Amino acid sequence: MMIRMGEVMTFPYQIETDANKIDYAQVTTVLHKAGLASSTDVEKNEKAFKNSDITIFIKDGDKVIGVGRALTDFISQGAIYNIAVDSDYQGQHIGHIIITTLLEKLEGVNIILYTHPQTLTLYEKYGFKRNKTAFSYFSQGTPERLKWMVDEGFFLPDGYRFESEIGRY
Repeated sequence: MMIRMGEVMTFPYQIETDANKIDYAQVTTVLHKAGLASSTDVEKNEKAFKNSDITIFIKDGDKVIGVGRALTDFISQGAIYNIAVDSDYQGQHIGHIIITTLLEKLEGVNIILYTHPQTLTLYEKYGFKRNKTAFSYFSQGTPERLKWMVDEGFFLPDGYRFESEIGRY
């Protein structure tokens, strides 16, 4: 769908922000299909979303087709997680609605976002900047999952230094 300047986009799906009105088996399916949930544990995904400060779910009737969530203090810091769209619904601006809604609700705070290396340029379009000073610590990662993350390009190699760091440490 191409939108031209001045055209109004109609969005045929429902937006739900109440985490208590959602079928978490469907959320888990969306996350799993998008590669964001190595586990199909519905209870863990429900707890993660219900413990979040901001949630957004996109529904086609009763079917959950897109999700996203954020943690924030609403003062200075926020973090966006689990942006996922059912593969059958991609290319219909669902992800755009999710990310712009989260950004609006997080307005005025610094936001971090952890994403797959293949989607880096997508988030740059929304004003996100890449960081070279960020770290991640995965206490729940299995050796297989962490190897997958290394192979996919999530991490810099152990001992990697940017040119500006060489000789400083």
